[in-house]
Amino acid sequence: MVFNTGAALLDAIVLAVVSHEQEGTYGYKITQEVRLVIEISESTLYPVLRRLQKDECLEIYDMECAGRNRRYYRITEKGRAQLNLYISEWHRYAAKLNSIFEGNMRRDTTNG
Repeated sequence: MVFNTGAALLDAIVLAVVSHEQEGTYGYKITQEVRLVIEISESTLYPVLRRLQKDECLEIYDMECAGRNRRYYRITEKGRAQLNLYISEWHRYAAKLNSIFEGNMRRDTTNG
């Protein structure tokens, strides 16, 4: 993809992926799902997961898998609220971009 992905968009994408699994999901699987839409390395993803955990948007727990522990990430209520905010902001942002790309620019006097 030719567009850079900022921190807020990465947070939104990761929260969306994690929110699809009620019991949570693990880092490698999150990476694979995110890679379906953007190019991302594990070295980029894990700091995002740590930041979302620190911000109390994700909680972590370990579960045994094939004789070793695997770290799982689950969205919290705070994370779900943040995801809903990201989704509503994304719809407004995408609509504005689409209007520019389609040549239908309108000045929105309520949101600048």
